[in-house]
Amino acid sequence: MTETRALVLIPARMAATRLPGKPLADIGGVPMIVHVLRRAEAAGIGRVAVATDTPEIAAAVTAHGGEAIMTRADHPSGSDRIFEALGRLDPEGRIETIVNLQGDFPTIRPDIIRDVLQPLADPAVDIATLAAEIHTDEEAVNPNVVKAVGSQVTPRRLRALYFTRATAPHGDGPRYHHIGLYAYRRRALQRFVELPPSPLEQQERLEQLRALEDGMRIDIMIVDDVPRGVDTPADLETARGLLAASRQTAR
Repeated sequence: MTETRALVLIPARMAATRLPGKPLADIGGVPMIVHVLRRAEAAGIGRVAVATDTPEIAAAVTAHGGEAIMTRADHPSGSDRIFEALGRLDPEGRIETIVNLQGDFPTIRPDIIRDVLQPLADPAVDIATLAAEIHTDEEAVNPNVVKAVGSQVTPRRLRALYFTRATAPHGDGPRYHHIGLYAYRRRALQRFVELPPSPLEQQERLEQLRALEDGMRIDIMIVDDVPRGVDTPADLETARGLLAASRQTAR
């Protein structure tokens, strides 16, 4: 899939409130951000770089053979950070597709990263993202689980209609847990970061609603499961256990 000329950018900063210094948290002797970098490289979809405002993160990435790009410290979101990084890494505008991969997904599967590119084969799609079906009531009612609501395009693809922290849609039928991994067309990313925050974005505290409110098309690939993010010390211990078990299995 390298013909898409994709660039995977992983925004990373130290200012996580629930787990300070999260990108450099040790997992099996390797910083978490490096685990994410390795997963992105294994996806094989193009160049991979970490976009950060923290010299310590950049140093950890380069010490493990990865690429890091320094960005300003005042960006309000990861989308703004990756747009600055894109301009620095590709000022000639040759990169057509940008994947925004969160730096707290150390156990994400490379095939899931590849899946996010599929909707962009449709020229009508501006932004692509992922979701997985919700199977428990606990997930369905949890406001920290963002629900993706969409109309079916194919059995594994939806056109996004809305994203919400509420339990939606109402009634019988599937509900979907949104996964915060995005692929942008370059022009769509530029358009997005130039827009002001939208009313629904501010109300729901969901950045992707800015794109929908501006009329941009977001399509959603349905994947089998939700990658485990790391937001708390308990999440970090879970990630350590999962990666330790996978190393044992690989032996």
